[in-house]
Amino acid sequence: MRISVFYKLTVLILLISIYSCKNTQNNAKKDNQLIQKADSLLTIKPFSVVHKTGLPPSKNKHDYMSIGPYWWPNPDTPNGLPYIRKDGEINPETRNNFTDYVEKNNFITTIRDLTKAYSLTNNSRYAEKSIKLINTWFLDDETKMNPNVNFGQYVPGKSEGRCFGIIEFSGLTAVLQFLEIAKANNLLDKNTEKGMYNWFTEYSNWLKNSKLGKEEAIRKNNHATHYDVQLLNILLYLNKIEEVKNYLSTTTKARIFSQIEPDGSQPLELARTKSFSYSVMNLHAFLELAELGQKVGVDLWNLTSKDGRSIKAAYQYMIPYLLNEKKWEYKQIKSKKSSEEKLIRDLKKARKLFKEDAFDEALQIINQRNTPKH
Repeated sequence: MRISVFYKLTVLILLISIYSCKNTQNNAKKDNQLIQKADSLLTIKPFSVVHKTGLPPSKNKHDYMSIGPYWWPNPDTPNGLPYIRKDGEINPETRNNFTDYVEKNNFITTIRDLTKAYSLTNNSRYAEKSIKLINTWFLDDETKMNPNVNFGQYVPGKSEGRCFGIIEFSGLTAVLQFLEIAKANNLLDKNTEKGMYNWFTEYSNWLKNSKLGKEEAIRKNNHATHYDVQLLNILLYLNKIEEVKNYLSTTTKARIFSQIEPDGSQPLELARTKSFSYSVMNLHAFLELAELGQKVGVDLWNLTSKDGRSIKAAYQYMIPYLLNEKKWEYKQIKSKKSSEEKLIRDLKKARKLFKEDAFDEALQIINQRNTPKH
């Protein structure tokens, strides 16, 4: 009997060792793939808003321009105008070089990958390339983007620009993150540092004071949540700490209590045609705001209304669906696989950031589900 127990323990330890070794190998493989990708990006051509083939209503190519993704040519009119809306269905026309959308996404992704590569290797080549790309996109006279989104998500035949275009710049946080890292490591030249400070000052003023910025700020769904993420990260970069703290304690607090029900559901996201995806997306933004709050001493993670509304409750609402304990009854016209993966990453992040143990059982089940059987 003792031999049997000893044997079982030995096998168990061996399996754990093999699994740990495989994880290490997988991480090393991912790191190598990242470095290879980053190396290929060192020779990539710069990105710019002036590269688009279309022209904004301002007739100025330095103004960012995009078309609302869910708007399609009208089949009942000879010229297709005005466009009609198909919620959740992306018009391919909105994802080519006629607008700036694809170019902007490629720029942000490149900065993110180069930043990861620099953080992993401390090789200044990746940072230097990022600085060149940032100067091209934001600062160089011939290629710079004007600090506004006046013509974002316009709808042909209906609107020259809408507040919804602002959400397309959520990725600016990747640029801010790089700038902070570059400055901390004495890699950021004074001209770029000053230029980016001025650009983000102008852009944050546009977000707060323009007609479209004000409209986005009072949306009742994920658009307003992402507006907060974008604006507050910029204000934090600009060292406006008290403004950030006050905003989180008032406006963002009110968003949590208005968008999340006592049972943790998010009705305005559940009403969408990709309800699971939008619920996860909005929660991800709330998690980013809670992380930001942690940096300035405002606890959003443990914030709970008298009737139980909270970010944590919204995550707990999603867990039974993630574990297939409940069937998702709301509309979801596309696969929710990537959103499920994002939700798992966010649960793990909350565990680490806030020492949150409420999700431990769910994460354990997920880990067991994903662990190879021998």
